[in-house]
Amino acid sequence: MRMPSSPLTWLKDNLTFVVLIVLVLAISVYDHTFFSASNLLTVMADTMTLFLMASGVTLVIMMGGIDLSVQSVASMASCILAVYLPRFGFGAIGLAVLSGMVSGFFGGLVSNKLRIPSFIATLAVSGVVASAAFYVSDTHSVNIPGDLSAVYLSWAVGSFLGLPCEIWVGFVCLGVLNAVLTLTPFGRLVRAIGSQERAVLASGIEVNRQKLIAFTLSGAMAAIAGVVMAARLGSGSPTLANEFLLPAIACVIVGGTAVTGGIGSIWRTYLGALIIQVVRIGMTFVGISVFAQQIVFGLLLVAAVAITMDRSKVSVIK
Repeated sequence: MRMPSSPLTWLKDNLTFVVLIVLVLAISVYDHTFFSASNLLTVMADTMTLFLMASGVTLVIMMGGIDLSVQSVASMASCILAVYLPRFGFGAIGLAVLSGMVSGFFGGLVSNKLRIPSFIATLAVSGVVASAAFYVSDTHSVNIPGDLSAVYLSWAVGSFLGLPCEIWVGFVCLGVLNAVLTLTPFGRLVRAIGSQERAVLASGIEVNRQKLIAFTLSGAMAAIAGVVMAARLGSGSPTLANEFLLPAIACVIVGGTAVTGGIGSIWRTYLGALIIQVVRIGMTFVGISVFAQQIVFGLLLVAAVAITMDRSKVSVIK
């Protein structure tokens, strides 16, 4: 017979959801219109681009790594979409996502083959990808004609069945990644590698192959985020996602994914994205500038790491 969990255990297991509820209630006291249907839909739609970027990083962090190239990948994907959409149509979307997959794969490959920390490998890839974005866009923003957006990007803008299309895109990706993480051998290996990589290696599993898959998915999701952002804004830019890296990683960690790996879920990352978005809205209400908001996100990240980090896996902090 299963013993009932203590209130403290329940609170620890559901802390992300509790924090979200408290923040929403706090903002609704400040602004009574926050709970209006139109406002809640707007918040959810604005959250989805951040969630899309963070969702792929979740897999990498659950394996004990990190991907610092996602903001550059998203910006590059937006430039590729804007530049090549008039020429290739739907093919430009595929090209943008493919570029993200290649970037993620290359970051994982550099980390695996050269046996260097993933944060160094992906930081280097970020620099290369950022340069590619400036080259493709000729160092400036590229507008997407409205008629082309209506034909090729209607799945990312507008509404469907009363909901903004960004919400549908986000929930589809959430469902697919959640199924991958919970129903496939790869998903089970993600948790196993994050928890006990040496034990997985000893069992004969090709760990590097699984890591490459995770990094490739991370790059793909960052590219999808860039495509959706470009569709919403009507343009691509080599600096489009420059302020998204810290909030995206904060989403993952605030959502309860342990930075040491092995623990986490895509659903919790979505809740983390909602928390970050609600915090952003709250700071805007009280007049905190965009630049000062990065300080708050940094403090949130430090606090979340301190809470979720499994110190038993780290004998020495360097």
